[in-house]
Amino acid sequence: LNFVHRSKRCIIRPMSKFSNRMPLIDALKAIAALLVLLNHFSSYGPLAAGARSAFPEISGWLFDYARMAVQVFLVIAGFLAARALSANGQALATSPLPLIWKRYLRLAVPYLAAIGLAIAAAAIADQWMDDEAIPARATLIQWLAHALLVQGILGVDSLSAGVWYIAIDFQLFALMAILLWSGRIRLLAPALVLVVAAASLFWFNRDASWDNWAIYFFGSYGLGAAAWWASDRRQFSSWLGVIATVATAALVIDFRLRIALALAVALTLGFSRRTGLLEQWPNFRPLAFLGQISYSIFLVHFPVLLIANGLYARLGLTSTSSAIFGLILALTASIAAATLFYRWIESPEASRRITGALGWLFAKGREVVRKVPALTTRFTRRA
Repeated sequence: LNFVHRSKRCIIRPMSKFSNRMPLIDALKAIAALLVLLNHFSSYGPLAAGARSAFPEISGWLFDYARMAVQVFLVIAGFLAARALSANGQALATSPLPLIWKRYLRLAVPYLAAIGLAIAAAAIADQWMDDEAIPARATLIQWLAHALLVQGILGVDSLSAGVWYIAIDFQLFALMAILLWSGRIRLLAPALVLVVAAASLFWFNRDASWDNWAIYFFGSYGLGAAAWWASDRRQFSSWLGVIATVATAALVIDFRLRIALALAVALTLGFSRRTGLLEQWPNFRPLAFLGQISYSIFLVHFPVLLIANGLYARLGLTSTSSAIFGLILALTASIAAATLFYRWIESPEASRRITGALGWLFAKGREVVRKVPALTTRFTRRA
């Protein structure tokens, strides 16, 4: 939406094209990524133990509540998925499979690189300390489960902290695309999404046995999608009122702070898009930068934390001050590593280079496989 000022009146009109710059989303992603990072920094290794002894209340709060920042990512992901797949509430007219494959590549290229870093960091840290935070030595089956994003479904031990979210993000996008495609005949695509989101809020999200499946998290994801669709309608207040009423009813039945947070983020996104703040505020470059590299922060901070804890143990440090200083250095190193990781691996340009190279290798491999029978036949004839 865009603001037009005429005769001291503010008139709201739709923008002809969606802006790629959304500083509010960047800010929310930056804050959420830092909270997830701090949650892990307050949970794993001797550095976390040292910080807990000095600041037990802060460490306890980060351990108990900072993990809920994942809800921010879930709502934003739903909001952006609705923008990309069904900007005007329309159904998908073509097969969702190419879109799902594209999403997999977008997630998997940096994710698998980060898994490699985590495996290497765990091997190094294991030489320096004995701590339950260090994942066991990776197996081929374990790696394949992670590569296919089914490690949680198969009950495979995780190779890095927080990577369950990448598998859930992929499931959520795939489910969203399939629902939007399934409703293409009777124009019920957004309704299907909202019905499944309501089922998640009222039933599936209340049963932790579903937490390895998209349906457990689809309530928050659907709130984000609903916020996008509601913010583009004339009856904006009515639509947001319906969203708030449904989510509030689910909270009355079973109050969950994570769902309350998801509702607050969804309403914030809906109002900000309607008023134009989504593309205008906050104009703060550090937050915009951290938001841009938030996925890289999410991926690489755990390998950095393993190395930092290993060095702390290797040097025989035990004081509280050294633990606090070590955590500050680890935080700084995580952001620096994420910056390099984004530039070399996650950024669109780097991702295109990597996928292009992989495609070239795959094509050459197919050529070699095709030539093997012909070469074998030729060799046999000569013999």
